[in-house]
Amino acid sequence: MTTRLLALTLLALTLAGGVAGAQPLDPASQEALDVVLRMLQDPALRGGAIASSPDAAAADRQLQGLAGNDPALMQQIYDLAGAIFEELARGSGGDANAMTQALTRGQSDPAAFASMLSPRTLERLRALSIKLSDQPRP
Repeated sequence: MTTRLLALTLLALTLAGGVAGAQPLDPASQEALDVVLRMLQDPALRGGAIASSPDAAAADRQLQGLAGNDPALMQQIYDLAGAIFEELARGSGGDANAMTQALTRGQSDPAAFASMLSPRTLERLRALSIKLSDQPRP
C-alpha cells in the first residue's frame, strides 16, 4: 500500500507542472516552490490546476478513489505531496530537469524514489498509507 500511495502521490505532483538533502534555493526557485505549496494546500487553487490539466484531473480522481472521497484524507495526501515536492526541490537545488527526472524514475521505481525522502516524510507516508488502507472501498 505504501508503494501504491507513493506512486499516486507522485501523480499528484503533476499538479505542480510536471516537474534528499536540503539545498538553499535561489529566489526564483523559492518563489516557484512557494506557489506550488500554496496550490497543493489550498483546495480552491488546487481545483483550478486540476481543471486546467487532464493529467492532474486523472491523478486527482485516482487519489479520490484511494481516499474514499474523504476531503480530510485528500488534504492529507496533498499536504504529503507538498512535503515530497519541497524535499525534491531542495534536494535538486531547484533544478527543474533533475526534479522531472526524479519523478519519472519514481513512477517506475517508487521504492528508489522513497529512499530519497527524509525519515519524517517517510513516516508520514507510512502513517497515511495505513490510514488509507483502512478506508472502506465503494
